[in-house]
Amino acid sequence: MYYVVTGAAGFIGSNLVRALNARGETQILAVDDLEGSDKFRNLAACEIADYLDKDEFRRRLEAGDLSGSIDIVFHQGACSDTMETDGRFMMENNYRYSMALLEFCIEDQVPLLYASSAAVYGAGTEFREERKSEAPLNIYGYSKFLFDQAVRRRLGEAGSQIAGFRYFNVYGMNEWHKGRMASVAWHFFNQYSAERRVRPFVGSGGYGDGEQRRDFISVEDVVKINLHFLDHPELSGIFNAGTGRAQSFNDVALATINCCRNAKGDPPVDLAEARSQGLIEYAPFPDALKGKYQNFTQADVGALRRSGYSAPFLAVEEGVGRYCRQLLDERKAAADTPRHGIS
Repeated sequence: MYYVVTGAAGFIGSNLVRALNARGETQILAVDDLEGSDKFRNLAACEIADYLDKDEFRRRLEAGDLSGSIDIVFHQGACSDTMETDGRFMMENNYRYSMALLEFCIEDQVPLLYASSAAVYGAGTEFREERKSEAPLNIYGYSKFLFDQAVRRRLGEAGSQIAGFRYFNVYGMNEWHKGRMASVAWHFFNQYSAERRVRPFVGSGGYGDGEQRRDFISVEDVVKINLHFLDHPELSGIFNAGTGRAQSFNDVALATINCCRNAKGDPPVDLAEARSQGLIEYAPFPDALKGKYQNFTQADVGALRRSGYSAPFLAVEEGVGRYCRQLLDERKAAADTPRHGIS
């Protein structure tokens, strides 16, 4: 019997596989698309039982070949590019694929834990798991929204657990492959490493420069939420996966800068000092994001807490600081690794 993790070589999926390994679980069927083959590096240190391409997995699922062989599905795989304009691809990859998994899990009574997104809330000011709060701004958000609606309709007929997690702004290790969709913490770290400055956006939506606010959550906390529901199969529904606290992009910038400064023995700076020293310079707001940007998000975590999840969340200062130290250690280890060439 397998634990299935879709998107297993991706950001959250690979962290989840590692956490399952830490619990002694190795009968893991990793499902992903390795056309961009470098992602395999996220799984290289993990123990899995088998790997399937995502399209082959779906074919075998729909053919009934995997019936009776799956304990649980952690569905983390999706196209997460909020700027993707190919709606047909997005709906097939995110919505129809998820629907195929839902049908299988209901039919076989297999627990399904899946990734939804805070993008379903759009530009709203309330972030509660209710229909009146949901108004996605892009096709990515709509694909997640539509699947959540399908889940709500089918929950009553499911004989096993179905739980969706609306991830807010997740950051942490193993997101290096995500390009422009990597977290702002990742981008700020690389900006500072290359230029000794970071570049948040100028103000928008009534917020000052770098003062737009998001609910930034560490991938460590996201994994813990998934494991809580694994341990409580009686829990079903749709739940926000955020910290319940909005923090500014300037907060993320300062956490990044001060971690990197600390590594060099330099004293920390506050926001005014960072600005005056040119450590923070504000970038123009992209035209492509105008009208499609969430200037503020903050999860209502009431439903999550009522589910019994009581662990504290990492604030940006601690979580981003820890992440940047991990990136610095990783970079140092790579630099210290001997390179063997042919002379």
